[in-house]
Amino acid sequence: MDFIFNALRFVGVLLLVIMVFNLMIVVHEWGHFLAAKWRGLKIEAFQIWFGKPLWKKTINGVQYGLGSIPAGGFVKLPQMAPMGALEGESTSNEPLPPVSPLDKMIVAFAGPLFSFALACFFAVIVMLIGVPDRHLKSTLIGWVDKGYPAYNDGLRAGDKILAIDGTPVTSWEGPVDTVVERIAFSAGETILFRVERPGEKAPLDIPVHYKIKQGTFTERQSLRTVGILGGGEVRVAKSLPNSPGALAGLKEDDTITTLNGQIIYSPAAIESFMDENPGAPVKLGLKRDGKVSEITLDPVKPQKPEGHKPSLGVQFYTYIGQVSDKPNFPSAVEQVQNALTMMFRTVKGLVTHGSSIGVQQLSGPLRIGSIYFRLFELPEGWKLVLWFSVILNVNLAVINLFPFPVLDGGHIVMGFMEMVRRRPLMNLKVLEFIQTACALLLFGFMLYVTWFDSFDMFGGKGKDASDAPLEFAAPAKK
Repeated sequence: MDFIFNALRFVGVLLLVIMVFNLMIVVHEWGHFLAAKWRGLKIEAFQIWFGKPLWKKTINGVQYGLGSIPAGGFVKLPQMAPMGALEGESTSNEPLPPVSPLDKMIVAFAGPLFSFALACFFAVIVMLIGVPDRHLKSTLIGWVDKGYPAYNDGLRAGDKILAIDGTPVTSWEGPVDTVVERIAFSAGETILFRVERPGEKAPLDIPVHYKIKQGTFTERQSLRTVGILGGGEVRVAKSLPNSPGALAGLKEDDTITTLNGQIIYSPAAIESFMDENPGAPVKLGLKRDGKVSEITLDPVKPQKPEGHKPSLGVQFYTYIGQVSDKPNFPSAVEQVQNALTMMFRTVKGLVTHGSSIGVQQLSGPLRIGSIYFRLFELPEGWKLVLWFSVILNVNLAVINLFPFPVLDGGHIVMGFMEMVRRRPLMNLKVLEFIQTACALLLFGFMLYVTWFDSFDMFGGKGKDASDAPLEFAAPAKK
């Protein structure tokens, strides 16, 4: 019964993801369609997805259809740049009058304009209903990995990050001007951290080196990392039955304040200590109901899975990504502005020497679909879907305005040049060849990023023994 329920739930969520994708395609193409109607262009077809139609119906001389290749869509306009190789050859033999360059530019611009309008529409809804705030607002460093440059360069747990490379940061994760984003988008030989440290009167400026994990045939190159985690209160989520934590009486919402007398800001500090000191007792400061005490736990190997390292059997709340109690109500302008900033910084990172942002880091439909899928599964996930759709539609609008043949921006540039020259740029056959070649390049790029997306989602890394739930043997009766 559980299998059937989970299967139906999976199919339901998948259908929701497909609906969201198709809505964005329909709105974008609807912009071209309405503009073409307004400017009096001949419209032969309106199709969602490319390829041979799985379904089609002709209404008032326009063939509406659903293609067999689940990507994109098109409005077939024979008076625009020829696209027979992708959209199918024209079905009309009647001679059509040429359209003005201005009409071509208006029709091309309408698609991105409608995508941007959809982003604004979603942004207004998010502003009114709010969105779960899934980002750690603190910039406190909770833990520094001694195997990464940050520790050797001087960053320490308990430091509060004020700015990175001169840009003030106010949260750990999020769209723009956050710790994770500023590290990933840095481009210098070192990353300059300005931190506030307990006991220091003035902020410290600490240049930090970074690490990049090189990519492979199936794995993307990583973004820049320095080996730090965000911090806050270390609170117990639960203690597993018969574990050292349960036997010591640790309960949900207990706060762990110290480890062997040292203040800690992340559960990673406890894990790190046990890795460096196998089997050693763990002395924890415990705060419960305003009272502070101290307990000592001896790590124990769980009964299952076999071969697992000694553990306390205590699970902690993860603050990064945890839904806060209060929703966030960002203004529509802020949402769109953040999306545009992210887009600008991504493009800048792609062309900046020394940046870790590369083509491999971009996402295709598969990865975007998986993000939507995960969002729909979260509590109030539909609100997060609307919030993410603002970002995606702004990206869709801006990318389509790039002056690349086959994209809307390419049509606009060619229309403008035709207007200046007062005659067509080139022979229609040559133009169709260029359009088709650029379309194949674009599809090749999509396949390239989808290759890495597929391995991110399904490839290689199976479940490790450490992923299995821990089970502890019942203590022997005395």
